[in-house]
Amino acid sequence: MTVTIYTHPRFHQHDTGPGHPESPARLTAVMEALAAPRFALLPRREAVHALRSQIARVHTRALIDTVLDPYAPEWRPLDPDTWMSPHSAEAALLAAGAVVGAVDAALDDPRERAFCAVRPPGHHATPDAAMGFCLFNNVAVGAAHALARGLERVAIVDFDVHHGNGTQDIFWSDLRVMYASSHQDALYPGTGLRDETGAGNIANAPLVAGSGSAAFRAAWEIRLLPALDAFEPPHVLVSAGFDAHRLDPLADLNLDAEDYAWLTARLVALAERHAEGRIVSSLEGGYSLQALRESSAAHVAALAGI
Repeated sequence: MTVTIYTHPRFHQHDTGPGHPESPARLTAVMEALAAPRFALLPRREAVHALRSQIARVHTRALIDTVLDPYAPEWRPLDPDTWMSPHSAEAALLAAGAVVGAVDAALDDPRERAFCAVRPPGHHATPDAAMGFCLFNNVAVGAAHALARGLERVAIVDFDVHHGNGTQDIFWSDLRVMYASSHQDALYPGTGLRDETGAGNIANAPLVAGSGSAAFRAAWEIRLLPALDAFEPPHVLVSAGFDAHRLDPLADLNLDAEDYAWLTARLVALAERHAEGRIVSSLEGGYSLQALRESSAAHVAALAGI
């Protein structure tokens, strides 16, 4: 089983402005961690642009035009937290394209797994709005691409500390996609209640502030993993946010890198049971550089069985 790392130099050029938490330093920290000798044999691949038609499966023409507008000011806010600069549009195309490329590789050869080290993140982007540092919903674009290639079902797993409201909105009534999320209750964007179930394809497990490993693991063991098993997905995609770590400055959960390794190993086992091992993961949040280094390394090591 191979885990390919998808990334691109342009991701570092997406400039969100001084002091913004979603900074290029985040990706630098992740790539530094993945430069360790134990990851030396993992192949690296440069992302390519997603096609406009691929993005249009999950986003409106108006949003796509807004993000890709060549005549817009070089620096502009799409919401109070979400900024674009001269290279942001290309970074957004490459971030979505990384996941599309990884999905294609996994469908062509189920021995191919992937970690997409990308920015901007994606899971807050709704069909018609960029928000929460996100321009296009990278994992949603990848899931829609998998369906377009003929898969009957896809599971999206999200362990970012913030609820992936955009992913939930996009697939709210699409029974081909299951969305399973753990996240801090009442944190931005305020969605993800247990009774938000879509057409029966949404499973949320909000965790109260201050929760740690025991509550996190129980949420997955008791609620989310059994629901995913029952769904029997032939492809698993992961929104891999590492901001539930105890060091993260934007949230108040108390996980550590071992928790991410634990859950990743469970997801790999799920993929082996139902998806011939297919699993594609894409970076979402995480704003402590130390936590990003530790957690991304733990996650990729578990994906690769290292």
